[in-house]
Amino acid sequence: MSIHTPVRIGPAEAKLIEQLGAAGAAAAAERLTTIGLPTRKVESYHYTDLKMLLRAVPELAGAEKATSAPALRIPGAYRIPLTNGVADIDGNEPDGVLAAIVKGSALSERDDVLVRLNAALAASTLKLDIAGEQPTVLHIDRRTEGDAAHMNDSVSLFLADGGKAVVIEIFSGTDEVHVSNHASYVAVGKGAELTHILLDLSPSRATNFAAAEYHVAEGAKLRTITIHAGSVLSRFNLFAKFEGEGAHGDFTGLNLVSEGQHSDVTLELRHAVPRCTAKPLYKQIARGRSTAVFQGKIIVERDAQKTDAKLMMQGLMLSDEAQILSKPELEIFADDVVCGHGSTVGALNDDHMFYLLSRGIPKLEAESMLVRGFLAEVLDPIENDDLHDALEGVVEKWLRGE
Repeated sequence: MSIHTPVRIGPAEAKLIEQLGAAGAAAAAERLTTIGLPTRKVESYHYTDLKMLLRAVPELAGAEKATSAPALRIPGAYRIPLTNGVADIDGNEPDGVLAAIVKGSALSERDDVLVRLNAALAASTLKLDIAGEQPTVLHIDRRTEGDAAHMNDSVSLFLADGGKAVVIEIFSGTDEVHVSNHASYVAVGKGAELTHILLDLSPSRATNFAAAEYHVAEGAKLRTITIHAGSVLSRFNLFAKFEGEGAHGDFTGLNLVSEGQHSDVTLELRHAVPRCTAKPLYKQIARGRSTAVFQGKIIVERDAQKTDAKLMMQGLMLSDEAQILSKPELEIFADDVVCGHGSTVGALNDDHMFYLLSRGIPKLEAESMLVRGFLAEVLDPIENDDLHDALEGVVEKWLRGE
């Protein structure tokens, strides 16, 4: 006979349980009551103890319209506002793009508290079907507006066979103590090429959670870029699965944290079929008293022979008080694979700094030059010049402390 010891329910958990109950999600409410928010004892949340870090949850978000300008403008992009979970579709989508609103969350069911919350509380999903080669960058402007609120929204993207597209989702909103929980379901068709960017520009007092689920078909190419440059508490959950032979994925990201921030990027990449390749590369920079976390796991199933996958995390610490935490993992059940993982953390190179200083470059500018060089590997593959410049501008603002 097993005995379940009741967990102590804190204010954040109590509010979430109340909201789940009001939404009719009795099973999710009961589970949260039984196990609570994840602590360090939960492996996937070992470095991000939500029970400790998430102290309060505001009331559920109501219908609000955006009251401020987009956090980032991308020249030439087609922008779709998604405010407090409600999409504004104007019917003028670019050729080859079909937009619709469907009920519920787009994410598949899985044992993760943030996924369960989104499944229960996201009322609708913005669904985009993309066909052909799309020359226009698609910008989904996901905002939490109004007074402090708990907001759950959802997006579903499908790129048809042979298609090509660039989609960026930007998280932002009013400068309040929001808790936002975003979901993205992404399916890439046979032979298609997709660049998918998640960018957290949430205000400094906000908490921002995002889960992205990727399904990659035969011969498809997927590039993901996950960037944190906002919110005081952030967690990206990335779940990816290769479902067709010959698929390739470049999973990349920049985790930029400053004083008081805690940001976690967690990747689970599953190779389910043979002859797929992947090169996950994540870079983290921490300054002040802050914490940057990366957890990456590559799972190679028994049938996924000829897999070639290499996972790397590189960290740069700009202060003695900063923390960079990293846990790369491999689970391999096939016997004919080439797999590896690595993790490095260090400070700016003293010799490089001396070289720049000796040529009359001020110290702060010299540091910025070296940081730009460290990050360039993630942003350089972006082919669209306007998008590339906009993302470089995000990095520049972070370097200036803005």
